Amino acid sequence: MEHSISATEARVHFGQWLRRVKEQNMTLIVEKGGSPEAVLLSMAAYGKLQEAQHVGGSLDVLARARALRETIRARRNGRPLPAPEDVIAAMREERTDELAPVR
Repeated sequence: MEHSISATEARVHFGQWLRRVKEQNMTLIVEKGGSPEAVLLSMAAYGKLQEAQHVGGSLDVLARARALRETIRARRNGRPLPAPEDVIAAMREERTDELAPVR
């Protein structure tokens, strides 16, 4: 569950909001001047976020793309990938064949 409050509301009732965030496992967005400025979330939600970052966020996107490319190459045993336009043409042909009985 997500909820938004003003920075003033957060300051005045911080203890109450802290308790609600923990007990209801909610995400609290704190706004200043109508713009989101900060987020308050439970330790459980924070732990999940940290875990996800360790699992998938430790490598940058380019490194992950390179690793994926190498995985694909290994699975294809060195055979080159077909050209994208060939894949699209084959998929269109397959779709046309599937729709032929309907026409």
